[in-house]
Amino acid sequence: MDETGFWGFVKEDIKKGYSLIFENTWPLWLGGIFMAILVLLFFLWNFPWGVTGGYLNWIEWLGYITSIKEKVPSIKPWLHPISVSNFGMLLGAFGSALLGKQFKWQISSAREYLKGIIGGTLLGIGISMAGGCIGGAFYSGVGAFSMGAFTMMIGLIAGAYIGLKIVLWEINNLAPPKTQTTKKETDGFDWKKIQPILGIMVFAAAILIFYIYSGQKKVVMGGVCFIGVLIGLVMHRSRFCFVRVFRCPLMTGDAEMVKTVCLSLLIYSAGAAIIKWSYLQPDTMGVSHPVGLGTLLGGLIFGIGMILMGSCGSSALWRIGEGNTKVMLGIFCLSISFSVSRYLLTKFDLYPLLGKAYLVPKVFGWGLTLPLYAMFFLVWVLIANWNEETEKFVIF
Repeated sequence: MDETGFWGFVKEDIKKGYSLIFENTWPLWLGGIFMAILVLLFFLWNFPWGVTGGYLNWIEWLGYITSIKEKVPSIKPWLHPISVSNFGMLLGAFGSALLGKQFKWQISSAREYLKGIIGGTLLGIGISMAGGCIGGAFYSGVGAFSMGAFTMMIGLIAGAYIGLKIVLWEINNLAPPKTQTTKKETDGFDWKKIQPILGIMVFAAAILIFYIYSGQKKVVMGGVCFIGVLIGLVMHRSRFCFVRVFRCPLMTGDAEMVKTVCLSLLIYSAGAAIIKWSYLQPDTMGVSHPVGLGTLLGGLIFGIGMILMGSCGSSALWRIGEGNTKVMLGIFCLSISFSVSRYLLTKFDLYPLLGKAYLVPKVFGWGLTLPLYAMFFLVWVLIANWNEETEKFVIF
């Protein structure tokens, strides 16, 4: 076939487009914009986006199936909206990794697995106190105008600082873990060749799942799953990770993720203001994070855990989707500790001591809240840029 002809041009153009979308890493700022749009769609479709409720649902059902827990969980995993969204994110990230020929089982050292266990356990405890993880309690919390998201931010910064100090001590005082060897390529079949085909099948399955839910008159659940697929795709392709917001400025001074999240939150909060101010959704929706000890201490514990595990509750899903076994173990520990600590806090009636949730516009009014938000994002970016230039807060 003549490569200079029309079909030759189409073939070449498709190849370039495929490489651009599924093989190259997307710009981080683009991932931030897409994230804001998708979580707004999620908000309009159902309620503010989050992930940890899905983990809790999964571990409760696992406990019931294995007879550890006697009581039947109230909602089945395929009918629990956050569980379904999480499954969609896993599908989206897995499909993205396959299409980019990037799926690979990532084996860590024993020390890294131990850090995953400790980090995941701390994440679960922090989540039970703060009312969510960094994605749901901080990112969605800020976007939904929950005042507790800002007190959690203080705890996250302190926790990230302590966590990095622990990592620095490890580097200075412990021998480097043994490098994991990988199997050499053989002359046999290279399964990477069929990864794109498998990736297409994964996304075809995601579309089919939507129509199955729709056929069962559960369109909302199908939409939650499909938006989750898109979020997983975006997070994986752009390497979008909330941990970097608090880790990178202290570790290297890099301000890119701070600027990306501020841009994303500016879009998200502007859209959420329209949704809430116009009563498309209740103004208190997504406002469940306690202002006070819960988010401060919970954020601090979570911050330490996310540094040790190298991930948070939301970014863990796309890392698992590309084969990260350390994060898999960490999320299992997160789910258990979240369930246990939540049970204990409820049993001993400690939740009232953690603080109350407040809607920011209820305190300042909508007219003042929006300029305060814009000023907050601007000041945060300026501080991050100054730190990147001067390395004032860099501890490595």
